[in-house]
Amino acid sequence: MARNFNKRNLTTGDIAKLCGVNFRTVIRWIQRGHLKAFQLPGRGDNRVQVADFIDFLNENHMPIPEELQPSARRVLIVEGDTQSAAVMETALRAAGFETRLATDGFSAGALASSFDPNVMTVDVGMKGIDGAQAIRLMRDDARLGLAKIIAVTSASTSKKKRDELLAAGADEVLTRPLRGADLVEKITDLAG
Repeated sequence: MARNFNKRNLTTGDIAKLCGVNFRTVIRWIQRGHLKAFQLPGRGDNRVQVADFIDFLNENHMPIPEELQPSARRVLIVEGDTQSAAVMETALRAAGFETRLATDGFSAGALASSFDPNVMTVDVGMKGIDGAQAIRLMRDDARLGLAKIIAVTSASTSKKKRDELLAAGADEVLTRPLRGADLVEKITDLAG
């Protein structure tokens, strides 16, 4: 299969190829309730959402196929300050990253699921967001488990708060004002 795997739903044949098993094995996983699936009306063919398949792989300690791993060039910017967001987006796009911008927690959740980022920057000072709690929620979401998280704070953030963000699951804490070159370097390092 191609590296750019764009499907949202998989057939039993797709899953069989990805796992290196017979499609009948996949059907048994579904029938026994191990793999969440739905049936198409009329024909009864099974379909599995990619997110459910990844959950199944993680629960059974199976490797996630390369085709389903997030692209290392996707960055979700969760930022309440439009000026900071513009600086970040401009610098990252110039460096060849694909970006999406979320200006609140709700749109961040929706975009994280559909965009499948490799790295997320999170403005932990956004109105209505508890930074550490938001990072914990992201870490608990199986679909975001592979994404690296950069917490963005104000320069006045205490060391205790920075330590709390790292303990919650942030991979890095950066302070404002952000320089585009520094952000690109940090994201390149984290993206691998």
